[in-house]
Amino acid sequence: MKPINRIFLFLLFISVSYAVSYAQENQSYFLHTIEKGQSLYSISKMYNVTTSDIIHLNPGCDEKIYAGQTIKIPKGKESQKGETFHTIQSGETLYKLTTIYNVSAKAICEANPGLSAENFRIGQVIVIPAQDNTPAQTEQTAQAEPAVKKNEWRDMHKVARKETIFSISQQYGITQEELIAANPELKNGKLKKGSFLFIPYPKSQETGKTAPSSQAAPSNEELFKENSISKKQINTIKVALMLPFTSTSQDEQSRMVEFYEGFLMAIDSLKHQGVSADIYTYDTKGTTAGTNAILSQSKLKDMDIIFGPAHQSSIASVAAFADKNNIRLVVPFSPKVDQVFTNPNIYQVNTPQSYLYSKVYEHFIRKFGKTNVIFVDDGSGDKEKAEFIKGMKNELKDNNVRFKQIQLAGDIDPNKVIAAMDTLQENIFIPTSGRSSALTRVLPHLTLVRREHPHFDMHLFGYPEWQTYTQDFLANFYELDTYFYSSFYTNNLFPAAINFTQSYRRWYSKDMSNTYPKYGMLGFDVGYFFLKGLSQQGNKLEENLNRVQVTPIQTGFCFERVNNWGGFINRKVFFVHFTKNYELVKLDYD
Repeated sequence: MKPINRIFLFLLFISVSYAVSYAQENQSYFLHTIEKGQSLYSISKMYNVTTSDIIHLNPGCDEKIYAGQTIKIPKGKESQKGETFHTIQSGETLYKLTTIYNVSAKAICEANPGLSAENFRIGQVIVIPAQDNTPAQTEQTAQAEPAVKKNEWRDMHKVARKETIFSISQQYGITQEELIAANPELKNGKLKKGSFLFIPYPKSQETGKTAPSSQAAPSNEELFKENSISKKQINTIKVALMLPFTSTSQDEQSRMVEFYEGFLMAIDSLKHQGVSADIYTYDTKGTTAGTNAILSQSKLKDMDIIFGPAHQSSIASVAAFADKNNIRLVVPFSPKVDQVFTNPNIYQVNTPQSYLYSKVYEHFIRKFGKTNVIFVDDGSGDKEKAEFIKGMKNELKDNNVRFKQIQLAGDIDPNKVIAAMDTLQENIFIPTSGRSSALTRVLPHLTLVRREHPHFDMHLFGYPEWQTYTQDFLANFYELDTYFYSSFYTNNLFPAAINFTQSYRRWYSKDMSNTYPKYGMLGFDVGYFFLKGLSQQGNKLEENLNRVQVTPIQTGFCFERVNNWGGFINRKVFFVHFTKNYELVKLDYD
């Protein structure tokens, strides 16, 4: 070998050795496993980093990410409270973390209200609060374990094409059992290209371990139970509404008044069930100054729950106030509430887009996973639904569902539609635009095929706004056996909707505005759900959300915590079905 080649290989070996050593002992990142609905944007907000920071450490993730994928998150940009993030590793317990970080179990539990003995598992990311001034203590006496400053795993491995559990185990000199123990998701024997695996130390080379102490450390179950709060009932619920009743927009004023009117009807209904509540109503005037003036009032600190604000520009200040004073904050309208990713007191009613789409894809695959899917471009060039369509196509690919795309514009050509169909199978058509103008162009093609070939199994699938088009397209929706998704829906012929509409008219001598959603029903559903929940569960509401049994008129609720230290988002999605038999069915897959 030539000297220059030897020098190059030596330098390469040195650089690789240094990189591995640095990754093991001075890691500048931690690991996050992506969950359904998460986007690069939402992940960046969780960890106070930018999407560019994440893309830099994970090349290619700006093109596609998927649930179950493990990505690197840069360290060093934690909050000003001195908190840091930690990815739970094999063999770690809550007690061990108290010794590593010199933080009490109580402090860790308080910083991570979503963490429990049941979900304390490898790969979970938690917040570690700033170090205590005193050593970590528990009510049980246990022999302190030495702080383990290094990782329980020696490396991370990114799965490449055609790799197997056996080949990776051989590469690192460990057994398959050791690799699976460090990565429990491998128990099904499946590897996914691009995912990261923990590479543990071989049993024969483990370091930094000590012999078991004569007295066992407290278990996760014991520590979580020891640091849980006791249940307290709320005899009279103190409620604040912060809404722009005198906004400069007349339409907004009308919507807010209608929401408030529906809310008062919920209060009245609960009052007859023995629920007591004090209502404090504030007018934000639709301005940041108006909102801040309300926040300066001392009585607001005594609230159990706040509803509002309506404007996204005011959410940050109200969220900070709720966080500081440990008050629940329900944001009923905005689909973008960045603070929900870091504030455990926030409930976001209007589902963020990425989480909404994820749930729609999940339900769609469950319902139509064996159909022939046809995307229909109306030729208008409308890109409004581009992100939804891109995500749907990726989901179909991942689940091996057939799909194709056609363009229907100009003269009606049933042959183009038939050529895209599998005439012996079920077919579902998805327009790439949600606008009524797109339906005007697409529906004549599809309805002609339906009428000429009534034996063809064909459906139409679309968007929430379609429920506002029924005046123009209702007959077509029934004829094409149409489905659309939505998180807000009511059938005006349902008994609950009829009763509410009649009661609203009797209370206020007027009808609700014909909007999507209907704000009177939204106010009733939101108020009824949360106040009934607080009356039943008291300060334990967050742990018992699934026990709050209500039958909403319009708005479904399925709140899930976004991470161990953040708040809740509503992930409820319905499919609405206009059947060929002229029935209207709301499908609930949860």
